[in-house]
Amino acid sequence: MSEMNLAYGNGDTSYQAAGGFEGLQKLAAAFYCAMDVLPEARKIRAMHSSDLAESTDKLARFLSGWLGGPKLYRETYGSIAIPRAHAHLDIDEAARDAWLKCMEVALSKQPYQQSFKDYMLRELYTPAERSRIAAQKSQR
Repeated sequence: MSEMNLAYGNGDTSYQAAGGFEGLQKLAAAFYCAMDVLPEARKIRAMHSSDLAESTDKLARFLSGWLGGPKLYRETYGSIAIPRAHAHLDIDEAARDAWLKCMEVALSKQPYQQSFKDYMLRELYTPAERSRIAAQKSQR
């Protein structure tokens, strides 16, 4: 395991590994591009407006703070609790997995180290699963 691999999640190392905000903007754009074209993502794509500009901006800004960089989401949109913000949606295991697949595709198009791509997918499972649980609880 490399020294950089050990540092992911500490300070702003993950934010830097992602290429800062510019890198996260590219990742978010690739994520929503994947959502537009992957057949398994149809259900989650339908949960978004036709214009994905704001969603793309929100994702990049959220990831900035989540990865230890500037809290850009909060500065622009206010605070957010990911599970609560998504509780009104119909998120089941297939939707969670489709979201993660879109991120996997988006990550594959970035010039990140493979260890960072693996780290991102592993870490993003947690908020994706928490959103699924919150959505399932709210629909009971």
